[in-house]
Amino acid sequence: MSTLTIYQDTVPGTPLFRSQDAAEIATQLRPLGVRFERWEGPEIPPRSADEAEVLATYRPFLDKLMGETGAGSADVLRVNASTPDRPALRAKFLSEHTHSEDEVRFFVHGSGHFIMHVADKIYDVECTQTDLISVPEGTKHWFDAGPEPDFVTLRIFTRKEGWIAEYTGTDLARRFMAYDQ
Repeated sequence: MSTLTIYQDTVPGTPLFRSQDAAEIATQLRPLGVRFERWEGPEIPPRSADEAEVLATYRPFLDKLMGETGAGSADVLRVNASTPDRPALRAKFLSEHTHSEDEVRFFVHGSGHFIMHVADKIYDVECTQTDLISVPEGTKHWFDAGPEPDFVTLRIFTRKEGWIAEYTGTDLARRFMAYDQ
């Protein structure tokens, strides 16, 4: 189930706010420019579906979203037990960073935490199957799908280069780990 937990950025263990209501999550994130919604409708393709089948299933949603945002491409990111170098991949995502374009993800299978640092607050959004999140360009954030990640997501990009991070160099993500080490 999708969950939003908000913390003061100096107090990792004590939530200021917590909700599992999708509408409330969207309402709390909207002032930050974060888009959060559920894509209900199409039959979810099997976890083993290839990239073409996943993209075809969600094409109407993608076309609408890409038309609204000016995004130019979409692909499928699949991370599971057979993904090479999972610890290195997790470490890359776990470091606080920004992007020069919105980071847009739709969860086809599995879950993960997008954790944003805005002003003096930490916004931990656990995204699950059928959740869409769009983290605005320049927003400090990191991603944690745990030590044994197992997810399939659609990634939507404006630039052909795709996912390019600019790391902040802080240790904040280590203090606000979504999963225990």
